[in-house]
Amino acid sequence: MIRKRFLIALSAVLLITGGLINSFSFADAKGTSPAKGAHHRTKNVILLIGDGMGPVYTTAYRYYQDDPRSKYVRKTIFDKHFVGMQTTYAWDPDENITDSASAATAIASGVKTYNAAISVDLDGQPVETVLERAKSLGKSTGLVATSQINHATPAAFAAHNESRQNYHAIADEYYDERIGGKHKVDVMLGGGTDYFIREDRNLVKQFQQDGYDYVTTKSELWKSKNDKLLGLFAEVGLPKRIDRTDETPALKEMTQAALQRLSKNKKGFFLMVEGSQIDWAGHDNDVVGTMSEMEDFAQALQTAIQFAKKDKQTLVIATADHSTGGLSIGSDGKYVWNTEPIKQARRTPEFMANQIVNGADVEKTLNRYIGFDLTNKELQSVREASDSGKASTVQKAISHIFDVRSNTGWTTSGHTGDDVEVFAFGKGKERLAGRIDNTDIAHRIFDIWKR
Repeated sequence: MIRKRFLIALSAVLLITGGLINSFSFADAKGTSPAKGAHHRTKNVILLIGDGMGPVYTTAYRYYQDDPRSKYVRKTIFDKHFVGMQTTYAWDPDENITDSASAATAIASGVKTYNAAISVDLDGQPVETVLERAKSLGKSTGLVATSQINHATPAAFAAHNESRQNYHAIADEYYDERIGGKHKVDVMLGGGTDYFIREDRNLVKQFQQDGYDYVTTKSELWKSKNDKLLGLFAEVGLPKRIDRTDETPALKEMTQAALQRLSKNKKGFFLMVEGSQIDWAGHDNDVVGTMSEMEDFAQALQTAIQFAKKDKQTLVIATADHSTGGLSIGSDGKYVWNTEPIKQARRTPEFMANQIVNGADVEKTLNRYIGFDLTNKELQSVREASDSGKASTVQKAISHIFDVRSNTGWTTSGHTGDDVEVFAFGKGKERLAGRIDNTDIAHRIFDIWKR
């Protein structure tokens, strides 16, 4: 309790101090502040969060997308728009490495809190988010994710709860809580039918009664013309990009659909887009899934920047909430990271493992979804893992094959405390340059959208 009170007091002091420092940092080279009202030309904000996307992830993606025949390594969308780094530490009394809920709360509200908190402070009191500020100013709002749409990161922008695990309560708040008599979120695209269609409540029907379109496939998404939209494309999280069927939209397609609707509001909009499963692949130490999800996220970022280039009133911010897995480019003292085996995967190890535990032949399954010839030792390792009957055990065995062949290393199945990168494009991007804290992202947006 004493430590908790100390952290609350320290939080207040640092927020005040940070505000003073930030007020000076916006001065130009002559020591003068920007012209009054200049930043208000930033009408729209698109915030993209690569969950778990530490600096090694973007470096690995550079290796992965490069053409080895070229003389120089090609720059990625991330390289072109890098502006700085942000610190990610949590103020949890027991843990100083953040989880997704605490980090998303910091990014969404500018307030540090304990792990698992959904936009509540250390005392459990709700704190205003940038999405809520946008809605209160008459702007349109959207949430896009490849997890369930009521997962930790999207939830922190539109809900308030003492625990990220209260999925039903968070989904309920999406419908129940209003700002100015209106629903907080105009466009919601991701997974989560298990939480929105339940025995005790059918939130989908309630949203439909309030004028929202409801879609469950990519074709339905494109057919819908409604500006109010709820799209749920999986029971929980979407399949990873490499595992999706043609009827499951890519992250860039969900981003495009959201922008088409939100941009109609002359007062502007706020859109949060999460590449949720970069983190999930990191937790699984799955380099195939990791690169699949990085590609998905990179294409969504490209979509956002293309919109901003045409619109000229939009600030695009991309960052991560934390890093996951302790990914290493190279392992066991070998000075090479070979991306070719990763590129020869046609499905994730998770997908293959589920096929095998459901009765599919080990060798036929691996040969179907892996483009290189497996050794007898590799095949035997998966056969032995399949004897356990556990998909997670089989998945680890398959993932290990890719790790060995590519020289990929991992240090943990959890999060790490690394600083993470910040990328930006558009009006106001200089306000995110250098080393900042995750709370500063919210502070910058709040400052842009002062009441």
